[in-house]
Amino acid sequence: MADGPPPAARQPGWREVLLVAAVVVLVVLGAAVLTSLLPVSLQDIVFHTPLAIVVLIVGTAWLLWRISRRTGAVGP
Repeated sequence: MADGPPPAARQPGWREVLLVAAVVVLVVLGAAVLTSLLPVSLQDIVFHTPLAIVVLIVGTAWLLWRISRRTGAVGP
């Protein structure tokens, strides 16, 4: 006998979405402030090299790796 489809996982609500959005905005603003405090020679490295692209690729790869390694809870 089939018991039907498993219950759906809880979806994030507006509060969680807004919280994540606020954290992302604060992180980006913090990075902008920290970059402005760097000496001009280091600012040149940040702005005139593909450093941001490398950081995004590495961060995305790490996040995908973490998601793929997560084990989901299996019901009885």
